[in-house]
Amino acid sequence: MRKVATLCAMHRSAAHILGHRIALRYKRDGVWHDLSWHDVRLSADRAAAALISLGVERGERVAMLSENRAEWVIADLAILSSGSAGVTMHAPLVSEQVAFQLSHSQSKGIIVSGEAQARKVFSVLDQLPDLEFLISFDPLPTTLQASRSIAQYTWQQLVHSSNVQNNWQQRVLEREATITENDLATIIYTSGTTGNPKGVMLTHSNLLTNALATGDAGNYGPSDILLSWLPYSHIYARTVDLYLTMSTWGTLCVGGPVETLFDDLSATQPTWMTAVPRFYEKAWEKVEFLSGTERSAELRRIFGPRLVQLSSGGAPLPLHIAQGFQASGIPLYQGYGLTESSPVISFNDPRGNRLGSVGLPLPGVEVRIAEDGEIFTRGPHVMRGYWRDPKATAETIVDGWLHTGDVGMLDEDGYLFITDRKKDIIVTSGGKNIAPTEIERLLISDPYIDQAVVYGDGRQFISALVVPNATLLEEEVRRQGWSLGLENDFITSADVHAFFEARISSLMEHVSPPERVRRFLLLNRPLSMERGQLTATLKVRRRFVISQFETELLRLYQK
Repeated sequence: MRKVATLCAMHRSAAHILGHRIALRYKRDGVWHDLSWHDVRLSADRAAAALISLGVERGERVAMLSENRAEWVIADLAILSSGSAGVTMHAPLVSEQVAFQLSHSQSKGIIVSGEAQARKVFSVLDQLPDLEFLISFDPLPTTLQASRSIAQYTWQQLVHSSNVQNNWQQRVLEREATITENDLATIIYTSGTTGNPKGVMLTHSNLLTNALATGDAGNYGPSDILLSWLPYSHIYARTVDLYLTMSTWGTLCVGGPVETLFDDLSATQPTWMTAVPRFYEKAWEKVEFLSGTERSAELRRIFGPRLVQLSSGGAPLPLHIAQGFQASGIPLYQGYGLTESSPVISFNDPRGNRLGSVGLPLPGVEVRIAEDGEIFTRGPHVMRGYWRDPKATAETIVDGWLHTGDVGMLDEDGYLFITDRKKDIIVTSGGKNIAPTEIERLLISDPYIDQAVVYGDGRQFISALVVPNATLLEEEVRRQGWSLGLENDFITSADVHAFFEARISSLMEHVSPPERVRRFLLLNRPLSMERGQLTATLKVRRRFVISQFETELLRLYQK
């Protein structure tokens, strides 16, 4: 591939060479459809021309509020080619959150998926003086009224409006020619646990260099087929699924939601897939109690005959899951990164997979460990800063080094290990420093425990919120003749509590006495993104979850 400086130039170069090869596969009404590189590029150019005709100038912001779909990918390319920066918002956001991100980013326009997302925007339009237009992928009902006048278009109107414009293709090429590698490509708001989120500014250079380096590390190429399902509004899927696949000339299959993934795997038979640990935990549950040979065969059946490798990120991968996949002959590589680092900092890959680690730093990426254990990183992947927040930027990037807020270590071969979030370290009333994620990983290594959140900062001992594996617990309850004894969000049965107390006590023998979970609450349903308890990558929002149940947790210390 020719050397290019921007994401739009990268895609245009690939489309020129690859033409009618399949670039994108997507589902509509349960049927898979194909789009060629030429078709994707043409649609993106038409949409970019329309954005320019709507008055979008280089450096302005255009937001997107949509679930994953083929149009999301094309709209993202169009925004880039218009010279503007995409403000990509997570689909589950509520109206107040949408209002903050649109207002804070001073977005000129927004692209939404359909009626549900448009309603969120319309309900807060009076708070958005900078917003001039709204575009919807799906047609909106005529009865849907905005609280103030705003230009409205359908995606089809936008794409086809360029046909009546003079020299529309030339206008796009001229605009692209003004875009540099240092121009802002996107603003992504981090999912804060308290207060308003911060807008991470990433440039074309940040994203392109990170995609190219990750692609080289993973040895991906034009013959690869990626099944993609994580939200494109999040930087993980944005870089590693979209831009990496474009840069390596592979085929992107837009799958999901998560409930359809096993069917999607069968239909697309990918060579690789990115996911978060939660998905691999669910896959492991399907095979955990099989014999070694049966387990390997079943995993191969689930992921398909063409699979070469899997990758995991967004949250720590439990060691027993990594070990299980490796023993079954399915390569599962863990990486590490942040929104602020575009995102990939380190990655295990086919040339070296050290279980328990998050791999070696990517080429061109520097990593060092501070005296207090915090991980610092420097290189072309580090964000420009936080949008309209110079104070937070200065606190996070010091002398070119990004302070990640994570605690870790480098082994003698340079492999990076994450031990915890610096801000999540628990200090008990006895002065003991406890890394909660290490205890949580130990808890969820038990097949009867699906999720766990450890608590105890400033307390005399460690406690936990525990989410049982519903399927296994139901079988055990039926076998033993117990009652669950549900009350509000909790399982209150003494028999069930005794059962988990024995299992947790056994697990706690592997850690020191101050680290041991001495009391716990059993939740009767999983933590979910819909209730704000998980981030877009299904990572537990620890502080938010604790705030929801802190009253009940405190009672554990009164017994």
